[in-house]
Parts: sequence; C-alpha cells; structure tokens
Amino acid sequence: MKHALLVIDMQQGSFTDQAPKLDASGLVDRLNILADAVRRANGLVIFIQHDGPPGDPHHPDLPGWRLLTDLTVRKGDTTIRKRSCDAFLGTGLDEFLRSHAIERLIVTGSATDYCVDTTVRSALARSYPTIVPLDGHTTSDRPHLPEEKIIEHHNAIWSDFIAPAGPATICRCSEIRLVESEPATGR
Repeated sequence: MKHALLVIDMQQGSFTDQAPKLDASGLVDRLNILADAVRRANGLVIFIQHDGPPGDPHHPDLPGWRLLTDLTVRKGDTTIRKRSCDAFLGTGLDEFLRSHAIERLIVTGSATDYCVDTTVRSALARSYPTIVPLDGHTTSDRPHLPEEKIIEHHNAIWSDFIAPAGPATICRCSEIRLVESEPATGR
C-alpha cells in the first residue's frame, strides 16, 4: 500500500511565544522519524504550507511562511501551497495524490482544530483511507478549551467519523505500519 504523509502548516509563523503549541519539539522529532519511515517505504512526504494574505505572518514573503528549521525536508519531498484550512480546496493535492497512486494518507501537523481537522474530513470525504497519529498534531490553548482537550476531542471524532472510506485510524506515530511485516516506526 502506497502512503503519503501530509505535514500541515508546520511553519514558523504558527509556532511563536505568543501562541505556544503543545509539545512542539517532540512533535517535530516524531514527524521527522515518521517522514523517514514513509520515504524508506517509497511513500511520499508532502509539506502543506499556508499562504496568508498581505500582513499575515504566513504571507510567502515573510519569515513566518518558512517551515520550522528543525523539520527535515529531503530532496524528493513535495510542497503544496494552500489558502484555506482545507489542504485540498483550491490546490492540486487530490490530483497529485491520485497521479502517484496513493492508497492511504497520514495526516499530521498544526493546528489540530483548524487545518488538520478540515483536511482529515476532506480526505475522508474523498474516500482516502486516513491515519491520524494521536501524537502527530498539535494546537494552542483556546479561550474555551485547553489544547489537550482539543486534541483529545478531535482524535475521538475522527475515529468515529462516518465517511466512504470509514473513520480515520487513530494511533501513535510509532505504531504506524507502512509495510505489513515492518516494525513500528520508532519512539
């Protein structure tokens, strides 16, 4: 089965002292390990980057648009740019995945309650079997809910989501199996 790892909005503008994310450095470590495993299994690693409007910290001309410096990007990885919470809307993501015969998605990144959630729902609606590592996405505290509860809530919703390819599979990054006989990805 051919996998694609989507790494959503792991951009400098999303990871600031004003908006700290839950376990950001641990997440980057886990995503780097998972990306290496996907590459070894001949899957695709796709970095989704948000293009904000002028004045937004994610505007392509500003430093906040760049990926986090500790995130490992390799030759052969792909970048897809988006302008909304949905990585599929108005982008070539679906066509790219289908042209590479991707059979399963692994959706990760930031923020759990915005772009990750919207992309997971969109992937499931497009009939992609989808894995969401429960420790593969992050967010910040919101005025109405702490970050831990946001993440817990979304993991529960995705695991019970009614969609053509079924609900998302929820597991730890280290529990994802890319090849039936392969051991866990690490940590």
